[in-house]
Formats: sequence, C-alpha cells, structure tokens
Amino acid sequence: MLLPLPGNNGLHVCFLFKQAQIRNQHKRVLLLAYQSLGIVFGSLSTSPLYVYKITFSGWLQHYQTEDAVFGACSLIFWTFMLLPLFKYVVIMLSVDDNGEGGTFALYSLLCRHAKLCLLPNHQAADEDLSTYFSPRYSNRNIPPSVFKRYVEKHKNTRTGLLLVVLFGASMVIAIGVITPSITVLSSIEGLKVRVKNADDRMVVAITCFVLVCLIVRQHHGTHRVGITFAPIVLLWLLSVALLGIYNITKWNPRIYQALSPYYIYKFFRNTGKDGWISLGGIFLCITGTEAMFADLGQFTATSMRVAFFVVIYPCLMLQYTGQAAFLSKNFSAVDISFYASVPEPLFWPVFVLAISTGIVASQAAISETFSIVQQCQALGCFPRVKIVHTSRWIHGKIYIPEINWILMILILTVTLGFGDTTLMGNAYGIAYMSVTLVTTLLMTLAITLVWHKTLVLALSFLLLFGSMEIIFLSSSYMRIHRGGWLPIMLSSVFLAVMYVWHYGSRRKYLSDQQNRIPMKRILSLGPSLGIIRTPGIGVIYTELATGVPATFSHFLTNLPSFYQVIVFVCIKTIHVPYISHKERYLIGRIGPKAYQMYRCIIRYGYKDVHKSNEDFEYNLVMSIAEFIQLESEGSRTPDGSVDGRLAVVRTSEKTGMRMVMSESANLGESYGSGSSSWTGSAALSSSKSATLRRLQALYEQEVPAHLSRRRHVRYQLLDKNYKHPHVKEELLELVEAKHAEVAYVIGHSYIKARRNSSFLKKLAVDVAYSFLRRNCRSPGVALHIPHISLIMAGMNYYV
Repeated sequence: MLLPLPGNNGLHVCFLFKQAQIRNQHKRVLLLAYQSLGIVFGSLSTSPLYVYKITFSGWLQHYQTEDAVFGACSLIFWTFMLLPLFKYVVIMLSVDDNGEGGTFALYSLLCRHAKLCLLPNHQAADEDLSTYFSPRYSNRNIPPSVFKRYVEKHKNTRTGLLLVVLFGASMVIAIGVITPSITVLSSIEGLKVRVKNADDRMVVAITCFVLVCLIVRQHHGTHRVGITFAPIVLLWLLSVALLGIYNITKWNPRIYQALSPYYIYKFFRNTGKDGWISLGGIFLCITGTEAMFADLGQFTATSMRVAFFVVIYPCLMLQYTGQAAFLSKNFSAVDISFYASVPEPLFWPVFVLAISTGIVASQAAISETFSIVQQCQALGCFPRVKIVHTSRWIHGKIYIPEINWILMILILTVTLGFGDTTLMGNAYGIAYMSVTLVTTLLMTLAITLVWHKTLVLALSFLLLFGSMEIIFLSSSYMRIHRGGWLPIMLSSVFLAVMYVWHYGSRRKYLSDQQNRIPMKRILSLGPSLGIIRTPGIGVIYTELATGVPATFSHFLTNLPSFYQVIVFVCIKTIHVPYISHKERYLIGRIGPKAYQMYRCIIRYGYKDVHKSNEDFEYNLVMSIAEFIQLESEGSRTPDGSVDGRLAVVRTSEKTGMRMVMSESANLGESYGSGSSSWTGSAALSSSKSATLRRLQALYEQEVPAHLSRRRHVRYQLLDKNYKHPHVKEELLELVEAKHAEVAYVIGHSYIKARRNSSFLKKLAVDVAYSFLRRNCRSPGVALHIPHISLIMAGMNYYV
C-alpha cells in the first residue's frame, strides 16, 4: 500500500497515483469497448443490408412516395431509441448474475431468490457459496410479497417458467441457423448490382461455399482470427456512416425531418394494414441487440455503453437516414437499395467489407448457439454432447462437434431452400422478437422477485416494452406463410428435445432417490460391508447428493468383493454462473471411519465447462486427505461451510503441506512416507492378474497422453507430527489404495413407462427419451473416464 509522504510531496504522490488508476480504468474501458464491436455488435451492424428491402416487400411496395420512406425511417429511428437504447443499454445492462447476462442469468436469479428451481439435488450448503446471494439482491431479511408466495405455492409455475426459458433457448438456436444465412447472402447479393451475369443461383452457390468454409473450421476456434473482428466491424461502421452522409447531401438533405414522430402517423394513415404488416421488417433494424445482454460476462456494462453511444448508434442512424434519402428519390431500387446507394468507385471495397462483417456476425451467432447448448446441458435440459475448449487462455471459447454439423446441415438447407433474404428476414424477425419477449417476461418477474420492487413497477415495465414487442411480433406472424414458419418449426423441435430430456432425467433421479439404500442397512453390515475389501479406490458416480444409490446394493449382494476405499461422487450444477475451485469440492464421510466410505460432491456453475485435462484423481485424493486432517482437528474449513457431515474442502495450501504429488516415468518406482515404503508394482500385483497388467500396459501405450499421464504419478505423504496417530494411518491407506487401482462405477439406469400410463407419457419416456439416451454420449465419455477403468451397473425403473 502506498503511504503518503510528509508534507505536500506525499499528497502530490497520492494524487498522481489516483490519476494513474483513473487513466488505467479508462484505457481498460476503451479497450473492452473496441473489442466488443467484433463480438457483440456484428449482427446489429449488418442490418442495413436488408431492412428496407424486407420492409417494402409485399403490398407496401405499391406506396412509392416520399412520405412512406420518411415514415419507415422515422419508425427505425424511434424503434432504435426505445428498445436497444432505453431497454437494453439503460436498463438490461444494469442487471447481471455475478457479472453474467442472458436468459439463463435471469432464470438463475429467479431460482435462487424464489422457490422456482426444478433441480432436484439442491442442498442447504449450496446457499453458502460466496456467489449464491449477491448483496445487491439479498432477500434474506425481506418478508416475501403476496405475489412471491403465490408463485412459490403453485408448482405449475416452475414448469411454466422452465418452458418459457427453454422456448427462448430454442429460439436462440433458431437464430444461430438463420443469422449466417441472411447476413452472408445479403452481403453477396451486391454482385447483382455490378456483375451482369450474376443471378440468384450464382449468389446462393457462393453463399453456400462461404458458409461451408466458416463452419468446417469451427474446431480450430476463433482466438487466432478473432483479433481481426473488431477492426473489420469498426471499418464497416465508419464506411456505412460516410455513405449515409454522402447520400443525405446528394439525394435529400430534408431527410432529417423524418425523425419527427409525425411521419409515423402519416405512414400508418396512408398505408393502413400494409404498414402494420411492414413492422416485421422494421424490427430487423435491431436484430443483434440481445447480444449486448447475453455477452455481458465477457465485457463490462460501461464498455458496451461506450461502444453503443460513440460508434454503433451514430453510425447506424447515419446509414439508415442516408439510405432513406436515396430511396426517396430512387424507390425502384428498393430491392438493392444498400449497394445501389454506394458510389461506383467504392463498390468493391464496401462489398468485401460487407462479406467480412457478415462472416463475423455469423461466427458470433454460431458461438452463441454453442454457449446456449452448453448451459442447457449443464442444467439437465439437453442430451449429453462433447464440449471442447478451443482456447487454452480464453475462458468460454468452446466447440460442440454434434451441434456444429447439425448447424451446417440446417444452415445450408435454409440457404438453398429459401435463397431470398426477404423470406429469411421474415423468419429472422419472428425468432428474434420471441427471444426479446422472453427476456421482457423474465425481467418483469425479476423486478418483483429479485429486486423486491412493487408489482406495479414490474407491470409497467411489461406494459411499456412487452406491448411494443407484441405489436412487432403480431405483424411478423402475418408473414408465417412467407418463411415465418421456419423458426416456429425449429424451436418446436428443439423445445421438445430439451423438455423430454429434462422430464426423463428428472424422473430417473426421483426413481434413484426412492430406491436408495437406507443408512441403517449400511451400518448393520459392519466395516467389511459383508464382502472382501481389496486394495484400491472405487469411485461410484451417482446423481444423488444424499444417501447411498441402489447401484451399490448390486455389488453388496452379487459380488464377493469391493474396493478398500469407497467414494460416492456426485457432479451437479448450481444456479450460479461459475464456482471457484476453492468452493467446488464438498467432502463428507459415510458411516464410521472404519468403513472408509466418503462422499464427494463436485459443484459446477451453469457456465462452467468440465475440462478433459483436469486431473480428477489428484483433486479427489487431495480433497479427501484434506478432509481427514480437518476432521481430526475438529474444525471447519477456513471460510467454509458444513452441511451435516459434509464440509467444503479447499485444496490449495494446507493439502500440499501433508501430501505431495510428483510425476514419474516408471510405475515401478517406490512410494514412501517416512519409514514406510512400498512399490507400485507390488500394490498392483496384489489386486490384478498378470493378464490384466499386460492389458493395462498395452492400453497406456495407446491412450492419449493427457489420460495416461495420471497413471505415471506418485503420491508421497510428508513426515509430520499428527495429533492423532489414526490420521496418518488413514492417509497412508488412502495413498496405498490410490496406487493400487482406481475404478469407476456408473449406474446405467433405464426408465420405462408403466403399462397403465397415458399414451403421451409412453411416447415421451419409451420412445423420445429412450432414443435420445441411446444416441447421446455415455456418462463415461462425458466424464472423461478411461474405458479400462469403467464398470457399468444397469437398472430398470418403471415410472
């Protein structure tokens, strides 16, 4: 800490230090604002390519008057003012879940501050997480309102809220399909202006080629080329702003009059129903605004506000007014209004910039689709898929192979099937307006349930913004027969998949909970559990956060032996975005110490991603060792929490004082602790046959390096004076069991509908859920478990 020196010199040093801090903060805000241009505002920046074309499609093209163009320009100006500027920049950017935004951030806030959570394995210890209750939204000392008691009392509100959230998520996936098609196609349509032989088939063919190149390289990640996104979008925005100024001065300087709301009145007075239907095209001017709220975790609210006010808003308003000035004198060119308004010497540079910006916007939409699928899977609402980190240094950069190839098929199908930006725009408008309406509904609930404001204020927010969005949405539904059916169909399919998976997973969990083994039965078996205990650690994966799963009873009744150390591992997701490693492991003991049975609950946030290169065995052994020591000391973990027999174990400092890990290239090296030592080969030979050891050696030569590396690890217990001798003995037994063998047991449970169930339930459980379960990734692959160490135990439940 910098202390002031005596006299004026000390005050001067403090003043300079504060000034330096302020300058650094300003530089950081400006840097984040610059970076947000390429990641957040790509889709919003490409809207001028097709807004006027789609607005004046259909019957509105017969109103070729200056007042009609002025009215459309006025609608764009005030729509931009009320929704992106007022709703998102002013209000929504002030709402966050520990710095994160988006649909699931609002949903998580609601689940934590009201009893609306459908995750069945909630524990009281989860509420002791440092990020669970924010001081901004703390409600522990505030009595619940009448509305809150009503919502929590009716169980159907939980299901209804989940369906609303999943509907919004499915529409985000639909946007991920439509955005690449419409942005790239609308940018390449400029060839029709300058190339004589360019027709629709040629434009569609080039568009498909660009899209295939974009999607195929997704597995490489965007961190290498992502540095070019911001300058591309910035150069594009400055270019369209200069084009707008040029068109205003050349074609119609009176266009500034269109900013008056009076032209909106004249527009609807002259066009009537056709003008109302055209609102679906007007709304496209703000597509991409939701990204500001969804990407709040990557940037700060201040940086995005700076980017919007300084660059986005003025540049786009100049472009829209300039394009309107051109259309007011050249209405016949409305289908190609953007490129027709570009001076001929600047056409090709603008054309290249448009394609580059379209690719940037497409990449952002694809990345957002990966992110929303990952969050749905984390909350148990999507089948298990492979999630790959594409960047070692940048958190959150992921790639999902299955979703990537599904997107490629859907995107190419939409591009080839529609081949027209007007049809795609009709679909795009419905999808985007549905997402904004879901955000408005969730925000209305958050105002009263999270912020504890009056119900009148919440309804005012809903009335102001919800009514506008419903008007826009109703106009777009008039175009369902002209492409608007696409997002409805896509979202229906994805919504059905997500809800069926959630329903089946929840029913399976409830069945596991009903059939779990009573603790009285475990205690009656004695320390040996009625079987022979062999050297090694048996890790039993279960979704239960409490109790012993029924899977374990199969080993007790059907197998003659089981491992010396038994660890019941539960991996669960909590309604917080991220959980630090210090608070991730919750360790407890099952039964007396002689049973050597432990429970380990590993907690993740809905934005945390399980990394395949994490050494799970090391973290597990270290966490149990830390728990054994803390238990002997009779104290809780520092700043931790205790839930019954469970305690938060922070494996960072103290564990390293008791036990160390070192890598070795030879499994036969000795492992020692003080005067006691043993060899890894001796430990292996005590529990494995020669044939199994040869198979294991062959397996270790073939498996990837990041999986085989943990087999070349030795643990060493440091000499230390322990208060209780049994602590050192228990730690030695834990290390010896780790060196002998680690086996993973997963319950492969199936659920089937009862014979007297309804037809809809049989269809959902026996057909849909079973199909999804057979064709998604198995739990062992999803948890990165070596196949040679995996044991599956199957069970059937009738629900």
